[in-house]
Amino acid sequence: MTRLVIVDDDPMVRTGLRLILGGEPDLDLVGEAEDGRQAMDVIRDLRPDVVLLDIRMPNQDGLTTTELLLARPHPPRILVLTTFDADDMVLRALQLGADGFLLKDTPPPKMIDAVRTVARGEPVLSPSVARQVIAAATGGPGPRRPEAQRQLAALTEREREVAIEVARGSSNAEIAERLYMSVATVKANVTRIFLKLGTDNRVHVAIKVRDAGLL
Repeated sequence: MTRLVIVDDDPMVRTGLRLILGGEPDLDLVGEAEDGRQAMDVIRDLRPDVVLLDIRMPNQDGLTTTELLLARPHPPRILVLTTFDADDMVLRALQLGADGFLLKDTPPPKMIDAVRTVARGEPVLSPSVARQVIAAATGGPGPRRPEAQRQLAALTEREREVAIEVARGSSNAEIAERLYMSVATVKANVTRIFLKLGTDNRVHVAIKVRDAGLL
């Protein structure tokens, strides 16, 4: 059973998330908070596995809350919610260590899958958010293309296919389905990609793929 806390200043959003997630047998919605300050106490007391966290809130925003939560021992997984796919705070939240990002208008089945994915320890990035994060981080390939192409040349053909799916924002389960692989094989490929590219971050892989002109 995955324990959840919702943090959002909009009561309608909280109600919607409660309706979407509350009926799932493996998800236990244990608490809510209306801003980051309140969330710190709620999360400390209830110790959820996953926090769905609005990035823009009064009193204490999602960035500050993410940073404070991840400084604690045994922090929860953090799934950041954003209204706009071009939100300039998303990249910063990623750098702080958030586990995933979703638009608030994500269809309910995908929202539920995202929570389960993050609870398993796998990152989640909505494809539209992924594109914006990569664009913000790179500003276009420019002179980085030869270096990115050189680094990606070290990947096998299968690893390259997986890297491209990572750049599209696909989860391990989605990659497995699209490339007819087991999830375990996808994870093994992602691990090798990280090693060859010298990173442990899926967005860094996505940036390399974009720079190399493979999207």
